[in-house]
Amino acid sequence: MKVVKAFNTTFAGLLTTGEGHDFPLDVLIAGDDSAAKDKVSELVRSGAMRPFDVGPLRRARELEAMGFLHIAIQQPLELNWHSSIKLLP
Repeated sequence: MKVVKAFNTTFAGLLTTGEGHDFPLDVLIAGDDSAAKDKVSELVRSGAMRPFDVGPLRRARELEAMGFLHIAIQQPLELNWHSSIKLLP
């Protein structure tokens, strides 16, 4: 079985447009199979977003923590689920 972790650090409302604050969304991708990650990357690009390979599937743990932190700051910072994680080029 091929497993790829992606999209969990991006809120659904932003995924519908593929952008946040006038820049393409960055989608973090982890997995052990290069071909499977390439397919997910193609899907990401087809939605006008930027794929970022963050390494092997064991990085899913860090992506979960990153997603949780992103959720946790929404209310205190009054972000209303309109924020995204942006990586520098």
